[in-house]
Amino acid sequence: MRFMDYYKIMGLAPEATPEEIKKAYRRLARKYHPDVSKEADAEEQFKQLGEAYEVLRDPARRAEYDEIRRYGDGRGGEFSPPPGWRPSGATDFDPAAAQRFSEFFDTLFGRGGTGPRGGAGWPGEDIHYAIQVTLEEAQRGGTRTLSFELPPSQPGQSPVSKTLKVTIPRGIEEGRQIRLKGQGHLGQGGAAPGDLFLRVDYAPHPLFSLEGRDLTLQLPVAPWEAALGASVPIPTLDKPVRLKIPAQSQGGRKLRLAGKGLGGRTPGDLYVVLQIVVPPTLTERERELLEELGRVSTFNPRLALGV
Repeated sequence: MRFMDYYKIMGLAPEATPEEIKKAYRRLARKYHPDVSKEADAEEQFKQLGEAYEVLRDPARRAEYDEIRRYGDGRGGEFSPPPGWRPSGATDFDPAAAQRFSEFFDTLFGRGGTGPRGGAGWPGEDIHYAIQVTLEEAQRGGTRTLSFELPPSQPGQSPVSKTLKVTIPRGIEEGRQIRLKGQGHLGQGGAAPGDLFLRVDYAPHPLFSLEGRDLTLQLPVAPWEAALGASVPIPTLDKPVRLKIPAQSQGGRKLRLAGKGLGGRTPGDLYVVLQIVVPPTLTERERELLEELGRVSTFNPRLALGV
């Protein structure tokens, strides 16, 4: 029979920790799941992965495998059990799942059993989704009701629709995951279900651009507000505040409001960039005043051009 190098299948060293084994299984299960993978041999890879994880996740089976592994060449070659070897007859695996396993597994551990020892069984797979939250939701936190269509856990099964109330933590950072325990695929043989992980992405904002935790707002101001100075209301993620525009401000000037950016353990700042805007239309009186200003003013905005 062919020797199965379970460590190689999972891309692990023989000294791998239980946590490393679990992480490798979750990562590779997502890669090779037949319903989502584009790999040509995804179904076979997924089957071998499940067998490897079934052995390595259990300390007793792993110890037996490590003992017998020295009789295999570790390169997928032919394997013969050592003289006098008897299968352990371990019963801590789901018989239905075990039908998918190899002759090598059968030789080492036998078939049968009445279910998982200690409730181990075949754990449900985790599911990963991405959700978009507004900057206001990230700032304040809150709850949202989301509807999902979960992919089938086994070939031939139908997708499952699920509606859940999700708590969005205050100040959550983009790229972080919200974990909904037990909302993944169901386990087999009485084992625990997997979890649902929601990766947080920020939705584009109509007013603010974001860099790190800092926000930038492009603020239109009238020519006289820039020239004479003014106090104007501006929006923030929490509530409007008043901004003092210094007299003789130029277009493009950047003003900083400390701590008014995106909140969190270290709140960002809000940067306001002034944009001088000319009225699209003028009343007769406004035109008269501007013409008067043009006659009396000695200001030459093109002086630096030498013309």
